[in-house]
Order: sequence, then structure tokens, then C-alpha cells
Amino acid sequence: MTTLGTPLSPAATKVMLLGSGELGKEVLIALQRLGVETVAVYRYDNAPGQQVAHHARTITMSDPAQLKALIEAERPQLVVPEIEAIATPMLEELEAAGVVRVIPTARAARLTMDREGIRRLAAETLGLATSPYRFCDSLAELQAAIDGGIGYPCIVKPVMSSSGKGQSKIDGPADVHKAWDYAMAGGRVSHGRVIVEGFIDFDYEITLLTVRARGASGQIETSFCEPIGHVQVSGDYVESWQPQPMAARALERARHIAQEVTANLGGQGLFGVELFVKGEQVWFSEVSPRPHDTGLVTLCTQHQSEFELHARAILGLPVDTSLRNPGASAVIYGGVEAQGIVFDGVDEALALPGTDLRLFGKPESFVKRRMGVALARGADVEAARVTAKAAAAKVRPRQA
Repeated sequence: MTTLGTPLSPAATKVMLLGSGELGKEVLIALQRLGVETVAVYRYDNAPGQQVAHHARTITMSDPAQLKALIEAERPQLVVPEIEAIATPMLEELEAAGVVRVIPTARAARLTMDREGIRRLAAETLGLATSPYRFCDSLAELQAAIDGGIGYPCIVKPVMSSSGKGQSKIDGPADVHKAWDYAMAGGRVSHGRVIVEGFIDFDYEITLLTVRARGASGQIETSFCEPIGHVQVSGDYVESWQPQPMAARALERARHIAQEVTANLGGQGLFGVELFVKGEQVWFSEVSPRPHDTGLVTLCTQHQSEFELHARAILGLPVDTSLRNPGASAVIYGGVEAQGIVFDGVDEALALPGTDLRLFGKPESFVKRRMGVALARGADVEAARVTAKAAAAKVRPRQA
């Protein structure tokens, strides 16, 4: 039996989110709807999630001393990592000491915070199909890895980054130096190390949202959302849709891979498993032990969004991963470099049938910063994609 307390009381169920961007904001809202007391932690003040939480705290989460001091001061029952740049060895230490429970586990947070840990787990420990890869600590090592078998084209990524930052495709020798420099500028915390991957000629890529939650028996059970298709530009998601049509055998293989990876990571919560698909072949790419940006589409497609699923799973509550209707999402970029921007055209976007918006409330805009997302329901994914992109285009951020 799960018991939930009253916020701001001695009996409160208290959850701390380490990361409070647009995804964390939606998790916080889902937790608040269940009467949970929330602490939103981020690296700058007035982050989206801090605007809706009971408590807002600003620290450098990659600093072990700051992280330990905050957790010991706040004493949450659960700590939920929502970004990569966190001092995960300290989380492991605090979890081992019984100070706090980390979602899904401190080990999972450590393994998935950088691409090396999770890639070695998937390919070398679990024996799952992945693209060929090498890890490199210098420009010379990167060139040697490409010349030694990875070949062109290939993909270079920092071992730790988010939302495609620092990721680029190398088509030939002239691109190598530029890709290395871009990766060094785009990585978080772990500088000087990259993964270079051989290019897979895939038909499409999906995010398979996978949930580990308590079932009717009281045991942890794994369930899957319908696959999410998406388009990336320079490694950054720009639109997504659900469900992505797949061959039955490919879907079976995708679920097997997701089951293997998440079972090894353990714990409870929602995982975003990224996969490449070609016909009936499936390759593992990455996994995040938290809601995924492409899963914003679930706000308009599922009975319980990925954020509600995550909140319920971590609290030990039942989940429902079923699809309600097809839908799509399209990113709204800042378009300007400014603070405190305004958005024109919101009424025009919402006048389109079946649409919704999320404007994230980020205090500062950049030209290519994700400032919101348009959502659209549809009779099928193609109709929904057209509407979502049309709605996003009608929202026009500008300097106030």
C-alpha cells in the first residue's frame, strides 16, 4: 500500500528534482496533482520547474559538496535526476548510507549520465545490437578511430551532453577537426572525451517510452508506450509523433531491447529508450532514465502523459500506458537573443482544431533555444504533424 502525505506538513511526501527545465516542470506539475511536496533544483534562478514547485533551490549540481549539503538540508524521500550534469558518485554515497532513494537508482543515474557507461552496458555486457563505436580522448585518437574501421560518414558526440549539444555528422576528413571542436564546446562536465559511431543506414528512429512500475501483484512490471517517431536536426529534436508505424517483428525486437536495458538498470520510473530501425532490424542508441523531450507529444496522445507515468511509477502507483489518439508535436524556437521575451500569435495557433501549446517560461531566449512546443491531435499522425507544424509557425517570439 502506498501512503502519500500532505504538502508542507510533517507528514509530507517530499520529492526533489535535480533539473527543472521544461521536462522537469511537467513532472513537478504531475507530482503536485498527487499532493506531493516538491523541491526544484537548477543551475540558474527562475527555471521553468522552479516556477511551479513548492521550493526552488539554485546550486551547481555537479559539485558534490553543494549537492550533499542540499539533500541533507531538505531531506526528501526521493531524489529524481532530470539532467546529466549531476555529481552521481555523491548520489551513490548518499543512497548507500540510506539518506535518500534515487530514481530509478543511483547506479542507473551514473551509468546513463554519460554515453560511455550506457553504451558499454548495452553492447558489451548485454550483447545488444548497436552501431560500431570507439571512445576517443583527443583529435588524433578520433582520426585514428575513423581511419581504423569506423569510416565515413560517422557521428561524433561528447560522452556527456543533452538535446544533441555538441553532436555532428562527419562526411569526410575535412569535417573531423570542426566536429572535435564542436563536441568540446557542447559537452557538459566531462570534457575531452567523445564517442564516434559508425553511421547506420536506418529507415527511422524511435523513442520507446518504457515504464517500470508496481503492478497489481505488488511486483515491478515493465510496460511500453506506443513508439514515438521523431525528426532531429543537428542532434536536436524538432518534431515528434505517436504512434510510429512499425513492422510487428521490429516492435517486438525494440521492446526486447528496452526490457533488457531497463531491467539491468533497475528501480522504478519511466525510461526513454532511443532506437534505430531498418525494416525488421533494430539497434540500441541511448537511454535516459527520465522523461524524454520527444515524449512531449504524449501530452496530447496518451491517457497518462510520460510525466504522469514517471510521477506515478516513482511513487509506487499503478500506471496506464495506453494511447488515446494519434498526435504530434513541433518545437517553437526562441528566434531572438533576449531576456523576458513575449509571444505573438498564441491565439492564432490555438484557433487551429485539436491544438494545444506549452510555453516553457524560460527566462532567457536564444535563436535556437527551445522555448515552447505546439501539440496537435489528429485522425492519423500525418494530419497531426501538419497541424502541429502550422501551430508552431504561428507562435512568434520577439523581444519585449
